[in-house]
Formats: sequence, structure tokens, C-alpha cells
Amino acid sequence: MTDTRGQQPPYQMFGGEQPAPQQAGQPYHPPQAYPSPGGTQGGQQQPAQPAGAGSGAAVRRPRTGARTTPRTRKARLRVAKADPWSVMKVSFLLSIALGVCTVVAAAVLWMVMDAMGVFSTVGGTISEATGSNESNGFDLQSFLSLPRVLIFTSVIAVIDVVLATALATLGAFIYNLSAGFVGGVELTLAEDE
Repeated sequence: MTDTRGQQPPYQMFGGEQPAPQQAGQPYHPPQAYPSPGGTQGGQQQPAQPAGAGSGAAVRRPRTGARTTPRTRKARLRVAKADPWSVMKVSFLLSIALGVCTVVAAAVLWMVMDAMGVFSTVGGTISEATGSNESNGFDLQSFLSLPRVLIFTSVIAVIDVVLATALATLGAFIYNLSAGFVGGVELTLAEDE
């Protein structure tokens, strides 16, 4: 394709400046929006202009009343919808962690109480109170043995996992319904300094 327009005049930049010709082998330096007087423009040294010469290009000067302290940015956000599937997954994992902590805490508490002699002392008192001449009474130590306590605690932890997951998922559905009417919960987030 050939250019049939003939010789074209060079284009004018804003402020009457001419673009700097690009030399072969030199990297491209784009023109600066606010050239500094006597400084560099486009990576090349510019000659200083006389005081009376008006170039038409604005020189950016700092404001005297500028704030020196950084401003904390704040944003108001609204939680419009909670995804029930993600709420269910997160609540399931958190309730499993809570169930494991419950079983471990019950085992540690039983070992501490057994080492302190609580079961033998309280068990002796209960067997004396419930015993008669023919029977020894209620044996608390065999009833509250460690395997039985851990099985009972595990059953409670499994029930807790199922209930907490179901209630959190149901809560997400109820939140989505109420957020459709009132718009959801509004949060104000601030940038950390």
C-alpha cells in the first residue's frame, strides 16, 4: 500500500512543542505531561528558556497548604448475599474442629480428675450413701471410666457437627431472604496505616 497524500507537515504537540526525533538504537522516551524547567523531557536534556519566553506548557508546582499526614481511606460495603454452599463447607470444618477439641478436652479433664483422686473420693461417698448390707451401692469409678466418657463425648461431638452445619446453612438461607428485603449488613472498612 502506498501513501498518496504527499508531503505532510509535522504535527504540533500541545503548547507548540515539537516531538523529539527518535534516533536509531535509542530507547523510546514518551513526552512528559509536565516538563520541568531546564530539566529532562523524554529522557533528553532540554535547554533552559529565558524568563520572558512563554512556552504555553503548564509547570506543576506544589501547593503550599497541602496535607502532609496520610489520609485513611474508608469504604462502605454491603454483604448482599451469603453463598449457602460455602457457609455449609466452612461451618462443617469448624464444627469438626470444635468436636475434636471437645473430645481432647474431655480426656484431659478426666485424667486430671483421676490423678487428683476425685473419682475415688466421690465414688466412696456415693457407694456408702447408696449401699446396704447386701450390696455395695453405686460404683462411680466403673460408671465414669475413660472409654465410656470418650464414647459419650464422641457421640455429643458428632451430634454437634451435624446440628451446627445444618443451622449455619439454614442461617445463610434466612440471611439471603432478609437481605433481599432490607439490603444486607453494611460494613465500613478502613485501610490500615
